[in-house]
Amino acid sequence: MPSLLYMGSMDFLIMNGAGNRFAVFDARKALDFALSDEQVKAICAPGSAAMGPLGADQLLVLRPPKSPEADIFMEIRNQSGSEVDACGNATRCVAWLVMEETGEAAATVQTNAALLAATRTGPLSIAVDMGEPRLDWSQIPLKEPMHTHHVDVKLGPIDNPVLSNPGAVSMGNPHVVFFVEDFETVKPHLAGPMVEFHPLFPEQTNVGFARIDGPKNIRLKVWERDAGLTQACGTGACAAVVAAHRQKRADRDVQVDVDGGTLHIHWRESDNHVILSGPVELEGRGTL
Repeated sequence: MPSLLYMGSMDFLIMNGAGNRFAVFDARKALDFALSDEQVKAICAPGSAAMGPLGADQLLVLRPPKSPEADIFMEIRNQSGSEVDACGNATRCVAWLVMEETGEAAATVQTNAALLAATRTGPLSIAVDMGEPRLDWSQIPLKEPMHTHHVDVKLGPIDNPVLSNPGAVSMGNPHVVFFVEDFETVKPHLAGPMVEFHPLFPEQTNVGFARIDGPKNIRLKVWERDAGLTQACGTGACAAVVAAHRQKRADRDVQVDVDGGTLHIHWRESDNHVILSGPVELEGRGTL
């Protein structure tokens, strides 16, 4: 099968996972390939010549694996150019590319955070084992010791806050999840950046706003650090289900509806691993 990945040093793929959009560069045969923060910003910006009006939530660089157990290494860059350690939907997209290239029904993607095993669940559907959620305050990390079922973050008047008692979870990157009745009152585009830079989070944080529609249904919006509101966030969906279950708001097996589509999260009781499943789409190719 011809490779879908190698297209030359300045060519790239445009992909999305449930609307979470990526520019994907293959640098496995171009070991000196590198992009500056400013170049990443220019490529990912909404309205850019590279990505069109929607832009990209992240830019992915595919490199040879650093571990013999992995098929590929994925470098993840946010819109700001900063490098991050984990992205669930990006992992699903890259795993699909590897499976299309190899003809196999499974692939292992290496990130800075972990080795992630993925399996094909349909022609354009991939599940990835995101591993165990990290729940200790030092793993997220938080600035000071505290229980992470509920953390002491509030927005609004002290005696009647608009947002309070979020759960904190790391899925390889830090998340805090608020549970809300509606999104109009909360205004995630305004609350998100305020919480992202809260002093409790020394590495900033992703901010989830979860509406519980039933024990097996969550409607979610995520403000991603260094990226803003996105159509979907795979690690954010995982964090929302973990936080909701810890607060006895939802089951372990939940459908999460995001602006770009639907993800399925299963926090397995047998091994404590979180499985993220959902659609992938190859939108096309681009050239700088």
